[in-house]
Amino acid sequence: MSRYERVYGTDWEELDEDEAIDRAYALGVAASLGEYHREELEAIRDEMTTAYNRSVVDLAFDEGKNEGREVESEESETVWNELVIGEEVTIDPDELPTGGRNGLPEAVDRMDALDLPDRDSTDALDLPEFLDRE
Repeated sequence: MSRYERVYGTDWEELDEDEAIDRAYALGVAASLGEYHREELEAIRDEMTTAYNRSVVDLAFDEGKNEGREVESEESETVWNELVIGEEVTIDPDELPTGGRNGLPEAVDRMDALDLPDRDSTDALDLPEFLDRE
């Protein structure tokens, strides 16, 4: 049984975006250590419903693989523990990031410009705010 299977298991039935990203990152670290799980990565990618989410999963996998190669340790168990298991991080509630609709800083939050208006709304026919005279 591989490190990935011990920590995450492969018997999931559905994943949300955050779980998929965590698993893809761990798969990347495992791949950098010589344990490539192609079927699991493909199953995670197939679970994502949008091209955007699939690309984020791919980026997480690549990031895990790159960081696994950069760790200056000869022992694979040390690399795995440092990057995947890690140490617990506590965040002071007063220091939580604030910002857009997901609580992310505005620089990394999704743009509203790409959101489609409601089907029953006439907002698409209105002038943009910057052209509207008040």
